[in-house]
Amino acid sequence: MTSHAERRTPHSTYRLQVSPDFTLYDAARVLPYLHDLGVDWAYLSPLLASEPGSTHGYDVVAFDHVDPERGGAEGLDAFSAEARRLGMGVLVDIVPNHVGVATPAEDPWWWDVLRLGRESEHATAFDVDWAAGDGRILIPVVGDDDEGAIRIDGDVVRYHDQRFPMAPDTTTLEEQHYELVSWRAADEELNYRRFFAVNTLAAVRVEDPEVFAETHVEIKRWFDEGLVDGLRVDHPDGLRDPKRYLDDLAALTGDAYVLVEKILEPGEELPRDWATSGTTGYDALALVDRVLTDPAGEAPLTALEDRLRGAPVDWERMVHDNKRAVADGILHSEVLRITREVERVLEHRIESADDDAVADAVGELLACFPVYRSYLPEGRDHLAQAFARAREERPDLAATYDVLEPVLHDEWSQPARRFQQTSGMVMAKGVEDCSFYRWSRLTSLNEVGGDPSIFAIRVDDFHEAMAARQRDWPDAMVTLSTHDTKRGEDVRARITVLAEEPGHWERALDELLRLAPVPDPGFGSLLWQAVLGAWTPEHLPDLRDRLHGYAEKAMREAGDRTTWTEPDEAYESAVHAAVDALFDSDEVRAVLADLAARIEEPGRSNALAAKLVAITMPGVPDVYQGSELWETSLVDPDNRRPVDFDHRAAVLAGEATDDAVDKLHVTCTALTLRRERPELFTGYAPVTATGAAAGHVVAFDRGGAITVATRLPVGLAAAGGWRDTRLDLPPGRWHDVLTGVDTDGHLADLLATHPVALLVRED
Repeated sequence: MTSHAERRTPHSTYRLQVSPDFTLYDAARVLPYLHDLGVDWAYLSPLLASEPGSTHGYDVVAFDHVDPERGGAEGLDAFSAEARRLGMGVLVDIVPNHVGVATPAEDPWWWDVLRLGRESEHATAFDVDWAAGDGRILIPVVGDDDEGAIRIDGDVVRYHDQRFPMAPDTTTLEEQHYELVSWRAADEELNYRRFFAVNTLAAVRVEDPEVFAETHVEIKRWFDEGLVDGLRVDHPDGLRDPKRYLDDLAALTGDAYVLVEKILEPGEELPRDWATSGTTGYDALALVDRVLTDPAGEAPLTALEDRLRGAPVDWERMVHDNKRAVADGILHSEVLRITREVERVLEHRIESADDDAVADAVGELLACFPVYRSYLPEGRDHLAQAFARAREERPDLAATYDVLEPVLHDEWSQPARRFQQTSGMVMAKGVEDCSFYRWSRLTSLNEVGGDPSIFAIRVDDFHEAMAARQRDWPDAMVTLSTHDTKRGEDVRARITVLAEEPGHWERALDELLRLAPVPDPGFGSLLWQAVLGAWTPEHLPDLRDRLHGYAEKAMREAGDRTTWTEPDEAYESAVHAAVDALFDSDEVRAVLADLAARIEEPGRSNALAAKLVAITMPGVPDVYQGSELWETSLVDPDNRRPVDFDHRAAVLAGEATDDAVDKLHVTCTALTLRRERPELFTGYAPVTATGAAAGHVVAFDRGGAITVATRLPVGLAAAGGWRDTRLDLPPGRWHDVLTGVDTDGHLADLLATHPVALLVRED
């Protein structure tokens, strides 16, 4: 095992999506290219056995072996050996919160629990409220009026192509430890905890020491045998006690490098006593995007959005109402479970509260919760804020809040623990997966971990945040694109230009909506921003299909005009017709092409600025697979498409050309400097500028490496360029490693080739 003294920390990581189509053997073959790119550690998506054909691996079905479809144990051995040969570390994504149960026979634990019920040795591994189902697990798989398709076939129960086990010595459906019920029952009656509202992902109780040990047996082997150096923990907010889980993980791995996929709301801090090096970087992404956004665009883009929506958008009200709809809808079964646990506590205290009132109050508190969750006793102030706002929203429930308040503040009570596990689910479904699709003011801001109501930040605020990051979380991850981002980094970089071009955007959008009308012009704005962001010629052959896929997901996630469960065919057809018009109508394409040409250069500038800032700022930069060239993916599954690594290796070697060669050069140069000269990245100090265009640069000194990046490039060009503006450089002779040019800080010369520079002292 690795001792704390020997613990490795990456200088950078590169995320690879391992799948049946891109196995660990394929990943191993890519490692020499990644090493040449300057990457320090490879960062792998989940590897444990998952549902057959799973493209992502988050639906783990067994904890004791690497997925054979992904290369199995031998594949991990081969990958790790090649990483070691190159001096690279290995980081792996793990999924402690839930398992895949879509195919019960694939998950031996779930199969055993369905077969034996509470007598199964694995019954305590799952978070099931047996009493609520009269001793049975309710499985919501039956289609409308389709109960007749359930039949007994030998020792299994069949429903179409799904199979479920028969309990020993039984002959009827009524004797089973589960009941197949309508899919519509999930919202209200489900009695096992899930991942969010996904019925095919059942939660596991890693807070139980035996369950923890059994679910981490293969992960322990990786560290015992030196195959893996660090872990990324998926969705820790779903766990009963994230702090204790991370302590257990540190003990298991010898205090290895661990990151948590944790969403922090603006101003929220990660608990300092967690055994982690920090988050996976959505908080950093939000800051990078906003320091490159023109605050002057806020008023005109807000006015445009309000006009398209027919009324001013109140973001806070929208978030509250959408979270409340989630608590009353797809996650109401979780609300009812908290309610049952509250009733058990109150019964014990010989107090009484009306069930419906308790459920109503719990739903309101979840809607009012200001962050993803609390970790009592930490975060008690967030719970207090939720109660205060809930009392304002629903004064009629005052007496019920009086009863609930002490129960939910008691960190040892079951309802308080359950409430903490649930609030993050409601936030994710109500905000990221709904509200983000209903507000299209500037959609580059509608990103995981960001608050779209915060439009831009000042350079001084960015510096302040970076200094705090260097002080408190120097080894947390920095990311720009992930498998969960709603829009790839370069899609956002292009959309960000609209903050500088609100007038041109409004005129173009009005014309697009006139030529290709959609029933909801506000959604039309969201759609056309996605089109503009993804519009690059090399993706044209598949872009039509990709945009149709995006349009379908976006309008159904928005859920206000059509939904996944009850699609409005007329509405959806109109939206799809607008997508087709882009490819079939010369008029429509001409409008978009004109706008795309206008934002092309500033979009490139923003993209390079974001990339260099992200790779060199405090933290461990992660490069999402393929994003060393243009990353114009939209929401998943679009962002998990295969990557052409042979092409990237050829471009890096100078044997092929690509429109994004400058981005590859910036990425490679910065990653290599971080890996080869880590001593240059140990501090943080702002570097100021003087002159007419001083507001168009963000620059900082990491302790010997100085990053220089252009911001607001449209305004810079309109003002006549850099002119006399110069950086106030520290003493010494400075040299740009991107161009090989020496500089005295005069920006017109320094940034003549690229909109960014990376300086080191010549000596």
